Amino acid sequence: MTSLNISLPDPLKAYVEDRVASGDFGTPSEFIRNLIRQDKEQRRARLEAELLDALASKEIAIAPEELKDRSLVSVLREKLARP
Repeated sequence: MTSLNISLPDPLKAYVEDRVASGDFGTPSEFIRNLIRQDKEQRRARLEAELLDALASKEIAIAPEELKDRSLVSVLREKLARP
């Protein structure tokens, strides 16, 4: 495992310390790791929802040249954002 140093304003540092003191987490690192895992899961869920919306839409067509040097996700997001 590697380490990453972060700076927090005093109120956020106190909040993290309170969460650890309450017994919810053993260390500040456990708390931060949990937040990162939650963020990753929320991001994955949003991406999945966007892809399912795109698949449900019968109006989306993607030509192979649209994918040149671009990800499928970015092309779908662009197409879904259009009115």
